Amino acid sequence: MKPKDPWRKVAGMGFVLRLVLLLNLSAVTMIAEPLYAQATDQPTGPITVDDSADQDAAIARRIREILTELDGYEDVTVTVNSGIVTLQGTALDGAALTRLNEISGRVQGVVTIQNDVQETTDVVRRLDPAIERFRTRSEQLINYLPLAGIGIAAFALVVAVGYLIAGLRRPWDRLAPNAFIADIYRQVIRIAFILGGLVIALDILGAAALLSTILGAAGIIGLAIGFAVRDTVENFIASIMLSIRQPFRPNDQVEIEGDIGKVIRLTSRATILLSFDGNHIRIPNSTVFKSRIVNYTRNDERRFVISLGVAYDTDFARAQDLALQTVSSLPFVIHEPAPAVWIETLGDSAVILQVAGWIRQHETSYLKARSEAWRLCMAAFDQAGIVMPETTLRVVGVGDGAIAPVPELSEVPAVQTARLDAAAVAAVAASVGDVEAAMDKELERIVATERAEKQGNDLLKKDALEE
Repeated sequence: MKPKDPWRKVAGMGFVLRLVLLLNLSAVTMIAEPLYAQATDQPTGPITVDDSADQDAAIARRIREILTELDGYEDVTVTVNSGIVTLQGTALDGAALTRLNEISGRVQGVVTIQNDVQETTDVVRRLDPAIERFRTRSEQLINYLPLAGIGIAAFALVVAVGYLIAGLRRPWDRLAPNAFIADIYRQVIRIAFILGGLVIALDILGAAALLSTILGAAGIIGLAIGFAVRDTVENFIASIMLSIRQPFRPNDQVEIEGDIGKVIRLTSRATILLSFDGNHIRIPNSTVFKSRIVNYTRNDERRFVISLGVAYDTDFARAQDLALQTVSSLPFVIHEPAPAVWIETLGDSAVILQVAGWIRQHETSYLKARSEAWRLCMAAFDQAGIVMPETTLRVVGVGDGAIAPVPELSEVPAVQTARLDAAAVAAVAASVGDVEAAMDKELERIVATERAEKQGNDLLKKDALEE
């Protein structure tokens, strides 16, 4: 075998390099072609028949004079022959190229334009306008520094006055129903003075029109933020309304959305309750504002109701009278409003009586009073021989179809005399237990301790307006 010719290998590599170079040049030409694309705007209108060398010279001279006064056309040459304008050289940028055809086409006598001008690639020439603009703006900034200093000083002075006025305690604390609303007043005053200072500063700088743009942008941003934090904004507004029209006071026993407890405090975000189990219940103010609120403490008088079941063969008038006498004889039951007894419903094996009495809940425990009334009424019925039957079931036998006999109720005692009823009432009245509101007072002590620990973080006031 003959050895391979090394020159042939070199020639092959040269061919490959020339092919790659050709492809690269083609790609560069395709990329750069839009950069040097010439404007196609041409003059319109009739072409005159007369042809004059003087007219061509006048057209060329006029176009050169115009380009001399404009920036970016220093290297552009103009030649005119029979009204045909030929432009050659380099312009600063694409915008200058576009204007070039427009300027030449407006000169009278131009028939058409042959624009061979391209964008310059000279880095220094391209940077000169930017440097010139930077220099101009720097000079303007230096010239505006004293005026800007005066504007900033005026802005700072107005804002300082606003913060000084907002920091005063007497007018805002006296005008506002609570500290939370007073803080809102102060924030509004600060914002108003900040906007006023901004208007004055921009007016001094001669840029008052910029304020509308700033406020418009702030409005759009505020609207977007409002949608994003809609629940937070709703909660804040609810806090303002609740702090103004306080529907409860500290230590009030309330029910909100099924949660029952004593009110500890109202903050700017939530209402905090203390449940009867000693747990904290935190309810957002937006929920509190929209919910049904039951305040059990607002009125001193409160009614309790107990249910008693008696047999169907009972003398209902006697049973109602005995229950009424028993409840009326309890020392913690007040006489105005008066106690009441009525038949509520007919059960499966008993007739249900409802017995109601009123107490002063600030002195008497509601739960203990109802418990004692239940216990003593049951004891009075037992001593008077009034049967309070249990639920009776009928059992049906399986097999021969026989039906098991239904057990009969025990013999109901004979109707007792009024004297026996009076003795029963006297006997149960003598065994009344302690119904003092000790548990409520203990909860009140816990609430007072909780409130003392965080005195500044509470919107409730005893002298606030009541709904």
